[in-house]
Amino acid sequence: MEEYISNFLSDFQIAKGYTRNTLDAYRNDLKQFLNFALNEQPHLSGWTRVDKPLLLSFILHLKERGYTPASVSRKVTVLKTFYHYLVGSGVVADDPTATLDSPRFEKQPPKILTEDQVERLLAAPAEKISFKCRRDRAILELLYATGLRVSELVALDLTDLHLDQQTLHCTGHGGKRRVLVIPPRAGTALQEYLELARTDFSPQPNETALFLNPQGERLTRQGLWLIIREYVRRAEITAPVTPHILRHSFAAHALNRGENLENLSRMLGHSNVTTTKVYARLAEPVNPPALGNEKE
Repeated sequence: MEEYISNFLSDFQIAKGYTRNTLDAYRNDLKQFLNFALNEQPHLSGWTRVDKPLLLSFILHLKERGYTPASVSRKVTVLKTFYHYLVGSGVVADDPTATLDSPRFEKQPPKILTEDQVERLLAAPAEKISFKCRRDRAILELLYATGLRVSELVALDLTDLHLDQQTLHCTGHGGKRRVLVIPPRAGTALQEYLELARTDFSPQPNETALFLNPQGERLTRQGLWLIIREYVRRAEITAPVTPHILRHSFAAHALNRGENLENLSRMLGHSNVTTTKVYARLAEPVNPPALGNEKE
């Protein structure tokens, strides 16, 4: 049964161009169900033996363990997608998830920072002058100026950056490439990093990554999260801040400044402008309420 999970993920990676993180999430959800199913029915011999009562028991199991409706809904969606694949591949004749309803939940609007909070965060690296601070300032400025995803930023190579043209080429979901304009402030931070700091990281031979870690290798997602967490602390922002909250803040603030919804959708790399419309609700007022109690 695990072999079919591996085949499904492999085929989906080729057909859909899913990122490694998405595939890992799918794998975890399917393995979780499989472990549950085998615990409930130790003699379960194949995916054809899975029925709707077993699926309903799994959903109840998740609810009893405190999973949110959104998490349960996602896992049900993964199972539905997996069984659609199994039916299409001729592995099973009937789909037990066909009449399985996902738990309903009210999707919460994205959390954003106020413009004041963003300014404090962007200013935090300037409190010290070092090659790491120059890198971190360039990262934060670029994240907020373009709305890049974490995976997109850490994947950037030197050849993706064209400061003479004030543009950045990045690869989004599904391998789709897009070109983003770099505002002057972010461009200045990037130029200072490249001219005054990147070589101090002692890049490994033939290292093409734009942003490096202290070992001279490509910065990782985990490393980026730690960088942001450190400057959130320095800026005395008490609300939790993730790279994706910076992306949300960029989008909402761009609409505040009069950005066209279709252009914003393109900048964010959304495949459908409907996904971008959620930010229209966050675009008022210019400075949304703070995300928690700020220190005076």
